[in-house]
Amino acid sequence: MKHLKSIFLIFVQIIYYVKNSSASFNLYLSPQEMQRHLGLQAELYYVQDNRINEYALNFTLLLPPKLNTLYFTWKNTDSQELPYSISVETSNRAAIPYPKLNISSSGSVPTSTQTFAVSVPCTETIDAEVLISININVTFPGNNVTKLHLSRRKTCINENLKPYASKNSLTFADSSSVFYIAVCCAVLLILVLGVLITIYYVTDKKNKVAKSSGTGPGTTTTTFLATLPRNSVNISSYASFRRMPSYSLLDERSKDLQERITDLTVQRCRIRLSSIILEGTFGRIYQGSYTNEEGNEDTVIIKTVADHASQIQISLLLQEGMAMYSLNHKNILSILRVSIEDHTAPFLLYPFNNYKNLKIFLQKCKVSSEGVHHTLTTQEVVHMALQIIKAMQYLHKRHLLHKDLAARNCVIDDSLNIQVADNALSRDLFPSDYHCLGDNENRPVKWLALESLLHKTFTPSSDVWSFGVLLWELTTLAQQPYIEIDPFEMAAYLKDGYRLAQPINCPDELFAVMAYCWAMSPEERPTFTQLHVFLQEFFAQLTKYV
Repeated sequence: MKHLKSIFLIFVQIIYYVKNSSASFNLYLSPQEMQRHLGLQAELYYVQDNRINEYALNFTLLLPPKLNTLYFTWKNTDSQELPYSISVETSNRAAIPYPKLNISSSGSVPTSTQTFAVSVPCTETIDAEVLISININVTFPGNNVTKLHLSRRKTCINENLKPYASKNSLTFADSSSVFYIAVCCAVLLILVLGVLITIYYVTDKKNKVAKSSGTGPGTTTTTFLATLPRNSVNISSYASFRRMPSYSLLDERSKDLQERITDLTVQRCRIRLSSIILEGTFGRIYQGSYTNEEGNEDTVIIKTVADHASQIQISLLLQEGMAMYSLNHKNILSILRVSIEDHTAPFLLYPFNNYKNLKIFLQKCKVSSEGVHHTLTTQEVVHMALQIIKAMQYLHKRHLLHKDLAARNCVIDDSLNIQVADNALSRDLFPSDYHCLGDNENRPVKWLALESLLHKTFTPSSDVWSFGVLLWELTTLAQQPYIEIDPFEMAAYLKDGYRLAQPINCPDELFAVMAYCWAMSPEERPTFTQLHVFLQEFFAQLTKYV
């Protein structure tokens, strides 16, 4: 009888515990907050009817530098009171000293849907990567405490040391100042144009006299480069010399550019073409060999054009091919040598380590089972992305912009080592990736940031946008982005908030990175340093399970 009584008491206690532990609550990010964080119209639940989303809790969200307030929505879905306590900590008090809550640090979870805020502004006095930890403890009936740990990572920037000044950073005292400055600039521009026209007229007259007399340097030198397109800026022209005809280059990095090019120039007899790797309407990429100064033969990639190529096409080959000369980084394919001789197309030589074009490599990865070139894992995709990030960090450290970052402008070897290359000949070899929007200029419309599309403005943030599309290419094995969108409608499509969809089998972590890269405002996009930190952590998590 005593045993039955004890069992009955235990049964009553169990019923009481179950009844009194039925209280539940929800904690989530609203669609508006998800739009601010990831550009997605969806809710993200951390707790839903007492079911804890461990995956979401373990995911550290990257915060744009200008995002200073976090919003969380919660609700007690039962009538029983649920006490809570909240604390917020940062890993660097000098960067983010005192996070603030707009609710009490302890109390009861509200029984109606409410939103609370966590303020995490940077002091903007130091550069730092700050980990923000939000700890929430909820006590259920029976003293059952549920502990939730939410992580955010934010990069704080020292505004006094910004390497790239904003276009809007200059201010003037009043409208009269603007008027006088504009008048002065207009007068100066007229004077400069007058001088240039005079010089052109005198030079042209001299050339005509020289040609009519059959003497002068103009009779023995072939000029390969015609007038550049109207969008070309900062063009430097150099006189002809024996080993290399006159040319023009878009490069601001060196005053002794002519001497550097002279150092790169080699005789055509040292170069031997072997086989064509890629071929377009006028562009050719060969595998060949080059005999160096020591007499050794090196295998090289050779970019050139066909005999029927126009002088403008030859000009663009030289401009774009020289964009990355003198750079020294293991993840950048820099030009090795140049060969330019009279009456022949120029040769641009690059080192060859069994490299293949990344876009073509990715496309081969998705063919039929008997023809599969390589099956990529998530770990390999992240590793490839990290290599591209390192290359872009190096470029931006040198205050250089790529402006055409895409899979077609990268190369990869058999060990999945990647190098970022220039975009020479890309318009011809991958014509479906470029579109003309009525301005007589082929541009990679579907890889460009919104401000680059609308205003032709290029910054490190616009390179970050293009990297997001490149990451999408890696996860989709080089599918065509926005394939259903007309190029003329791209700007309106992006302004309306539409973006590329999450690829099949793409981890949420990778898609979150893409979404950050496609933030509407350039200031809200992460830097390549932030991207490297996040993807390095994600890569480390992946390797734990291998």
